[in-house]
Amino acid sequence: MSWRIILWPFAQLYGFGIRIRNYLFNTGLLKQEEFDIPVISIGNLTTGGTGKTPHVEYLIRLLKDEFKIAVLSRGYGRSSKGFRSVRVDSKPDIIGDEPLQYKRKFPDVTVTVCEKRVNGIDRLIFEYHPEVVLLDDAFQHRYVKPSVNLLLTEYAKPLFNDHLLPMGNLREPKSEKKRADAIVVTKCAATLSKEQQAAFIEKLSPLPQQPVFFSFIRYGEIVGFKHKKVPDLSLYKDLCILLVCGIADPSLLVTHLQQKFRAVKKMIFPDHHQFTISDLKAISQKFDNIAADSKIIITTEKDFMRLEDEPILHLPFFYLPIEVDFIKNDEYSFDQYILNHVRKNKANS
Repeated sequence: MSWRIILWPFAQLYGFGIRIRNYLFNTGLLKQEEFDIPVISIGNLTTGGTGKTPHVEYLIRLLKDEFKIAVLSRGYGRSSKGFRSVRVDSKPDIIGDEPLQYKRKFPDVTVTVCEKRVNGIDRLIFEYHPEVVLLDDAFQHRYVKPSVNLLLTEYAKPLFNDHLLPMGNLREPKSEKKRADAIVVTKCAATLSKEQQAAFIEKLSPLPQQPVFFSFIRYGEIVGFKHKKVPDLSLYKDLCILLVCGIADPSLLVTHLQQKFRAVKKMIFPDHHQFTISDLKAISQKFDNIAADSKIIITTEKDFMRLEDEPILHLPFFYLPIEVDFIKNDEYSFDQYILNHVRKNKANS
């Protein structure tokens, strides 16, 4: 008997509570707020790891040259409360690592955090007058009714094969995918065939009005902390990597590094992990114990936000940025889907 079966009764209780909550929203007993400007929500049904952050960044790149946009995040793991505007010199423990990453990469874009999304959007409209708001990780935040609700699900770990917490990773019943206006299947192989896409869509069973798009991760070149010089990796076939990261699902990153380098050692921390002095000492010791002449430490861009000011940067620390792209014709279709929506709703606001 699978150990998951033991958790089945708890998953049923959890699901019962979620269904009551959704019923209250669906019947109007709990109020949803709509806004006069386009509000695009990027979220998922699972507990994380579907790639929301790079998809938010994709939307920023798509929209920022034509529209005045703002990003609103909860700021997961931050020590502060309420509405805050993010600056390039903000501290990740105050505003969260992902909002800081958005601001560092797009300094001209308004990035804010607020755990109460309705209040956050009201403040954004009053203070910054955006033409479109991007809501990060807000599929479950039903007090806001977005004009477009994008649902992300991972190709290798699809929501239709998952179970409710704590038996699985679903925060809501998989049937709640019906609330999505469009579905993005993430972390696909860049070479995913039309037949594979069709097979996935058949299992996903979207509603007739729900378009489905397929995206994949594109890894960039490594970047050195504090402007460290990046080694010529073509000269280091025997380079050993120590991967230090605290993200929800590092499996694709591990595979990518194993394909590029001779050896990959790992120190994996929980998602949004706040690194302690003890952690930093352990990282330094682990690196020192690697018996290789050529070795560096690689982390993720999100972890870089929490590590860049720590007293460990005498070590050869680098981070690996990522972006998402869409498979073949999906890029044009997705771009037009978003642009047409924003143009139409901006004109009507």
